[in-house]
Amino acid sequence: MRQAPATSLTDLFTAEPDRLSRLAIEEAGLLFDFSKTHISTELIARFTALADASGFAARRDALFAGEAVNVTEGRAAEHPAERGSGAPDSVARARQFHARMRGMIDAIEAEAFGPIRHILHVGIGGSALGPDLLVDALGRNSDRYEVAVVSNVDGAALDEVFERFDPQATLLVVASKTFTTTETMLNARSVLAWMEEDNVDDPYARVIALTAAPDKAVEWGVDETRILPFAESVGGRYSLWSSIGFPAALALGWDAFESLLEGAAAMDRHFRLAPAEANLPLLAAFVDQYYSVARGAETRAVFAYDERLRLLPSYLQQLEMESNGKRVKADGSPVDTPTAAITWGGVGTDAQHAVFQLLHQGTRLVPVEFVAAIEPDHPLDEAHHRTLLVNCFAQGAALMAGKANDGDPARAYPGDRPSTTILLDRVDAARLGALLAFYEHRTFANAVLMGINPFDQFGVELGKEIARSIESEGTDRFDPSTRALIARALG
Repeated sequence: MRQAPATSLTDLFTAEPDRLSRLAIEEAGLLFDFSKTHISTELIARFTALADASGFAARRDALFAGEAVNVTEGRAAEHPAERGSGAPDSVARARQFHARMRGMIDAIEAEAFGPIRHILHVGIGGSALGPDLLVDALGRNSDRYEVAVVSNVDGAALDEVFERFDPQATLLVVASKTFTTTETMLNARSVLAWMEEDNVDDPYARVIALTAAPDKAVEWGVDETRILPFAESVGGRYSLWSSIGFPAALALGWDAFESLLEGAAAMDRHFRLAPAEANLPLLAAFVDQYYSVARGAETRAVFAYDERLRLLPSYLQQLEMESNGKRVKADGSPVDTPTAAITWGGVGTDAQHAVFQLLHQGTRLVPVEFVAAIEPDHPLDEAHHRTLLVNCFAQGAALMAGKANDGDPARAYPGDRPSTTILLDRVDAARLGALLAFYEHRTFANAVLMGINPFDQFGVELGKEIARSIESEGTDRFDPSTRALIARALG
């Protein structure tokens, strides 16, 4: 279904005098500018018709009503309930869990766990990426607690933290939905051993469990009073709004965590109520589908022109590729179009000197997304932030305009390359909450347009199953290459 663009970006601005006013939309302290994409009035109408034919409104209503939208696992996807939108019982339960989390924070601040200075959070996937992003983006100037998020089972990751942290002043936070995740539980046991080696009195009394399986945490040794549950219907990559966000709430303060929820709730309201032509997540999904299906773009690049948002591309990789990297539709039939694009990216201006050569002059079409903030968060010369933003805006302009050079093709830029810009007023809890909720809803909208279920992730299980079998069953059933690698490295 690939096709050349009917009209260039430059010509679209000429043909649609109101283009900027229609496609640069402000919501919840963020500006989203889609005008430098090839999405046109005609394409929006066609995609709106596709959304209607796909039952988008009904699927969206079902999501917010707490219905079983995760059809393969027969359960709801109730992350919006954490922000106040959903089935009344689920919203009430989320508030109870939040109150329990706040009570735990009050106890830690009152030194019920001793004089805690360090928070060591172990998890993996959604149990680590969300909290890590929040703390890194919003907690740089916080003097409340020093937080380290460790997800990699490579012992070097923990060892680096052990060099910095005092075991006598460390609280271990174990985040696992099932409380059986191999990597997380191994890391947690190593942290306890580290505490024991330093003669910490009762290391298990320094453990907080974040889980949807409280019974498993109790079996593992965590006292039930130190367990912060969240609902089984909250998926891992959508869970930072639940007790999984505990280290961020602890490091940033409860007011900041509430602002995060409020910002996300504002985007929830927008997604539920705005018409298609002005609905930010849905418009973004229209753009995604156009470039993926009609133009054959296999990747989407996200560049954060703000050091505080450096972990955003990694967070989005899991959100988008684990949600929508599927081969079958929700009804089990084969997908007949490309599904999730490969999300990648980096930080401006570093990326300009690393990968932008391909974006400007390479042969592959790569839709680009720039994310920046108007206000800086440092006391240095304002020239730093001005230079950062000038570069961000210049890259988008250059991708679109290009530059001819008939005499030297190596110095010619084809132009007509698309970009979206998302501009935050400032990087604070409310605006970051709105931004992350936007990405969640964009992922959901894409899934509806493709007919797939974004809330399961069976594709991650096969490798885990094989890893377990290597330890328990040996290597006879594997291919010669795998057997040779295991023999060489593991004996």
